[in-house]
Amino acid sequence: MKLRFEPVKRSPIFTSIPAVEWNSWSWQLRQSLKSKAEFEKIFKLAEDEESAFLRAQATNLNPIFNIRSTPYYASLCTDSIDDPLRKILMPSQAEFSMGAQAQLDPLGELKNSPAPRLIHRYPDRVLFLVTDICSVYCRYCTRKHFTGQEQAFIKESEYEQALQYLRSRTGIREVILSGGDPLTLSDQHLQRVLSDLRSIEHIEIIRIGTRMHVVCPMRITSDLVAMIRKFGPVYLMTHFNHPRELTAEAKMALDLFADAGIPLFNQMVLLRGVNNHPAIVQALSRRLLYLRVKPYYMFQCDPSEGTDHLRTSLEESEKIQAELWGNLSGLAMPNFSIDVPSGGGKVGVVPDFEISRSAKGRSYLGFDGVREEYRNPENHELKIPTDLNQYLTEWEELKAAKQIQPSGPLEPRIFSDKFFDGLIGE
Repeated sequence: MKLRFEPVKRSPIFTSIPAVEWNSWSWQLRQSLKSKAEFEKIFKLAEDEESAFLRAQATNLNPIFNIRSTPYYASLCTDSIDDPLRKILMPSQAEFSMGAQAQLDPLGELKNSPAPRLIHRYPDRVLFLVTDICSVYCRYCTRKHFTGQEQAFIKESEYEQALQYLRSRTGIREVILSGGDPLTLSDQHLQRVLSDLRSIEHIEIIRIGTRMHVVCPMRITSDLVAMIRKFGPVYLMTHFNHPRELTAEAKMALDLFADAGIPLFNQMVLLRGVNNHPAIVQALSRRLLYLRVKPYYMFQCDPSEGTDHLRTSLEESEKIQAELWGNLSGLAMPNFSIDVPSGGGKVGVVPDFEISRSAKGRSYLGFDGVREEYRNPENHELKIPTDLNQYLTEWEELKAAKQIQPSGPLEPRIFSDKFFDGLIGE
């Protein structure tokens, strides 16, 4: 089967825009849709969507109800109110319902923030929120307590405090740039962050979490990729949720990174009415793999405020994973994971193939019905590798990097409606 990646079909309102503007990422961000009137120029709003726009405006529910899209991503959606991509983009009255579970900070980030803009949940790695701006606000966003400020780049005082914390914790091995979306920053701002992180000797890996390949692929330029490559090893964590998001433009953006030798991983979220079927997950995963992107995580949707209508049940998600298991190449198989609410951390979930166990071994039933026992070796007394001491010190240092604190300085933000002008650069 030959996989094809078609260019986006512009919405009629954008067909007259010159290519030089349409293909400019700064134009895409400055022309982003954010009001009911702007969305109505492209879509015939359903009654539910129109009511949601009006109610959000009337009750001033920001920051949990930010609405914004690039013209590019809006053009991927159809006129159908049941269009999967439209569910990611458009507000719904259901967002005003608390549902079964709703948390403003479902990942417990506020209590794991030891310094401004840093989230230190796991000992060896730290999340660095370098910006609070996204070019598209997804309706299932898990960080509604933070995103949506007019501040494109972290304040200088906060930035220095964050760097000082990173320098002082020698067990930290990895920094994950997030936000907001780090690639909404200018090349100059991003280069400064990468350079400062690379100057910290104990930091080995840098990750950049971004959705710009999906919502604004014109942001990815040869200059940007060449700059990022200088500070390797850097890993790009993309966030495609649906195979229709993999356009010719997205392919070009991904190719630039892959051709430069920068590893690409994808994190998707299972969403009701969007991608909650194994046929859609496999279609996304196989296409990503073809484009040299490793499907990394398939997340259960976090119970952030206003997302109950988009969440799948755990039973449904497990059924999707079980059907994928064995039928889909291990390379294309994302890890199904749940973030325990209130900051309990990730829990990996796999199908349960175990039938029974004893002191001698365990019996399993494979995905295709094969039943057999795996027996332990006759002598399974623990034998420590003789060169353990070469690695033990760094292991203990890594585990000790995090100091648990009951609360931190990352405070919930109040949304300001100032926009992108003056905040971005080519």
